[in-house]
Amino acid sequence: MSPKKSTIKEFFASLPKNIFSGFVVSLIALPLGLGLAMASEIPPIAGIITAVVGGLLVSFLGGSHVTITGPGNGMVGVLLVAVTTLGLEATYAAIVCSGILILLLGFLRMGKLADFFPSSAIQGMLAAIGLIILGKQFHIMLANKLSLERSLDYLLAIPETIFGVFQYENTGLVYAALAGVLALAIMVFYPRIRNKYLQLIPAPMWIVLLSIAFSYYFELIVQSPNPISENYMLSGIPPAGEIISQLPSLNFGPVGSFPFWISVFSITLIASIESLLSIKAVDKLDPQKRRSNANRDLKALGLATIGSGFLGGINVVTVIARSSVNVNNAGSNQSANFSHAIFLIIFIALFSTQLTRIPMPALMAILVYTGYKLASPKLVRRIFSVGKEQLLIFFTTLMVTLFVDLITGILAGVFVTFIIHALMNKSVSLFLRNILKPNVLMFKEIGTKNDYYVSVKHFCSFLNYYKLKQKLDAIPQSEDVVVDFSMCEFVDHTVMDNLSGYQDVFLKSGGHFEVIGLDLHGAESKHPFALRRLIPDLGLLQKNLTKRQTTLQEIADDYGMHYEAKEAEDLHFLDKFHFFTSKKVESIYNRLFNAEKTFKVFDINYSEGAFIAKENVRTTMLHINLNHEIPEFTLDREGFLEKVYLFAGYKDIPIENHRDFNKRFYLLGENTAVIQEFFDDDLVHFFESNPYYHVESNGDSLLIFSKERIAGVKEIKALYDFGKRLRSVVAATRQVEAYHS
Repeated sequence: MSPKKSTIKEFFASLPKNIFSGFVVSLIALPLGLGLAMASEIPPIAGIITAVVGGLLVSFLGGSHVTITGPGNGMVGVLLVAVTTLGLEATYAAIVCSGILILLLGFLRMGKLADFFPSSAIQGMLAAIGLIILGKQFHIMLANKLSLERSLDYLLAIPETIFGVFQYENTGLVYAALAGVLALAIMVFYPRIRNKYLQLIPAPMWIVLLSIAFSYYFELIVQSPNPISENYMLSGIPPAGEIISQLPSLNFGPVGSFPFWISVFSITLIASIESLLSIKAVDKLDPQKRRSNANRDLKALGLATIGSGFLGGINVVTVIARSSVNVNNAGSNQSANFSHAIFLIIFIALFSTQLTRIPMPALMAILVYTGYKLASPKLVRRIFSVGKEQLLIFFTTLMVTLFVDLITGILAGVFVTFIIHALMNKSVSLFLRNILKPNVLMFKEIGTKNDYYVSVKHFCSFLNYYKLKQKLDAIPQSEDVVVDFSMCEFVDHTVMDNLSGYQDVFLKSGGHFEVIGLDLHGAESKHPFALRRLIPDLGLLQKNLTKRQTTLQEIADDYGMHYEAKEAEDLHFLDKFHFFTSKKVESIYNRLFNAEKTFKVFDINYSEGAFIAKENVRTTMLHINLNHEIPEFTLDREGFLEKVYLFAGYKDIPIENHRDFNKRFYLLGENTAVIQEFFDDDLVHFFESNPYYHVESNGDSLLIFSKERIAGVKEIKALYDFGKRLRSVVAATRQVEAYHS
């Protein structure tokens, strides 16, 4: 019974943080829900209904921990086709039927469905969805409503719409287009502002607030009508009291027709794949590294979709962008998902009439930006860096999806991937004769350093990756694992990509995950996720130093340090720091370190969130090895945000007789008494008399940085000097403690 009580106690202890996180997520869910529904040519309120039903049901019935549910980006394309083909009322019927199929997938334990598709084919499908969203909504963003037959036609018409803006004679249309352009600028530039106070309100919510403020400015101050054309103002949102009375009627009349079931299967495929991919990505972000029960989640999503369809909503899916925001705001269980639904209900109950003040071009700008991120040139460059064959798979899936449909597109991607694999190995029989064999052997080693040994034979690709995944999922993440490919002739990109995720999860959970046996396997590129086969390797190219790197080399010479510009192989010395529990270190480079390697200054590239919500941050940090133990703590400058955190359950540790320090600094840690003893007068005075830095201890080393950007030459020198003096003060504090003990 005690573990249950402990779990209940932990749940209530973390409840304030999850409510706070749910509130932040709801600020994104409100404008996105409205926009995604409108983009699907379904009443805007449908997006909010979807998020509310998903939050209320999946939070109780689902099998994940930190995911957020609601309307998904991927559903826009298939719902557009369904509405055009079947009509709105029959589309609601198709949504209910797709919910039944998703529920059935859960009972059939098809949570591994996403593992049967090649990574590049999935990326191509998502990029096509992004282009469909971007192409359709770009014209509305610039106050130009078009009605074209194909998704590709909308993309080809973009230049004409851009030039047409300069020919508008109606000032209402000019203002509408201007609202869209300004909203797009907010979406593009807002993430680059690394200010913790501004980031409390997400960019989509800023667009909503500024749009409403603009409307009131003209109404109350200028005392004239809103200059934006009425045809481009948000409509279709009933007052809160009339939402229930305006429930749609579902038309199951076309249930016997072929187009109806094509729509049902398309909706089911996209909803399930988007959800499963998001669940897998969010599990990597979970600081506690818990594994979701994907089959249970499918059952919950299916039930929620059935309820959402009857109430006038669309498919409930697991969404990566809002889930990433939840993790970044310390959401730790499904009470955050539930809270975000409650806050949406409150918003609609109190402010439903205010939402009609939002111009449609501003909401469509949010979706244009989302579509661009799904199909950005960076994605194409990354796929090309993995291998030319991956680019062919990507573009095949993308183009077939745009010209035909989503199901045909993903099937074309699967077919082309198989053909490429067969041609590269000059053998179809390698796959056909071994696909049904048990190619994965796992056993637990006794008396050796490695707890689990996994041997993979013949080939390992998207066709049979689920066999390897089943074995790896059965291993506790705190154990040591060796995966041996020495008896495997071929390992594809999908497998290499997924194994990288396992390595991160195991290492951050205290375990060890190692891949061996690929020394004789060549790769088509130097990318770590490139497919491997038995051919000679291509070798690596050297890179010339930039001007900044040359300056760093000079600094290293002046300080008697060593400098290495290339990327470091060891990225995991940062894993124990709390700062990186929900962030992934992408690379460490430009390292300056002393001979003993006790001081290490480096540039670092790490990511927050995942998938389209992924944001890369580059900054400069200092790592100091102390060679002795100190308390684990995090020290930051006290500010308004830290005061807000107090309401979310965080506790600032006070230091006795140091009122100024307590007022200026925010100190966190688990062992309060030990931390208070460690922060003696000398250490407190040191922090009070020096510039502010983020200082964090993991027990035997320190991590120090200032701003979330790459540091200049003077800033690097100041950071190094600060760390050097801090280490001396900490060492003196340690000696005093040893003397007293």
